[in-house]
Amino acid sequence: MLPPIPIPFIPVPITLQTFGVMLTGALLGSKRGFLSILLLVALIAIGIPLLSGGRGGLGVLTAPGGGYILSWPLAAFMIGWFTERLNHYSMRNLIFINVVGGILFIYLCGSLWFSFTTDLPFPQSFIANLAFLPGDAVKVVLTAALTIKLKQTGTVPILNETMKR
Repeated sequence: MLPPIPIPFIPVPITLQTFGVMLTGALLGSKRGFLSILLLVALIAIGIPLLSGGRGGLGVLTAPGGGYILSWPLAAFMIGWFTERLNHYSMRNLIFINVVGGILFIYLCGSLWFSFTTDLPFPQSFIANLAFLPGDAVKVVLTAALTIKLKQTGTVPILNETMKR
């Protein structure tokens, strides 16, 4: 587990966790991706320290950053759903899907929760996400590249079944 990187002006750290969410949706598809990440969130909720830095528990989900985590199952579903409907797995298509499902959707849900828990106006809480953008852009590109490579090599049996549709 890599430690979270704190940001001075927002109580939500930089982590690699959204990379896992995007990759899960892209590789496992909508249903399996959703259920996998939902299980992760449930395990976090009961206190298993699965988050970056060994964090877990309901307190993490009710904290200002909880909306990001709670959005993960739906983000994985969205990414998987769009990925399943692709006829051509190009970098451009997969980057677009991961930007929409893995960045914009998670930012939207996280910002809404952040705004609610901190009384910060929504526009300001959404703008605070700019701190995550450089790292998330790298994660999006890596997710797209890995999805294409794993699909081409056929090294993940469940991936082959999911990508056939």
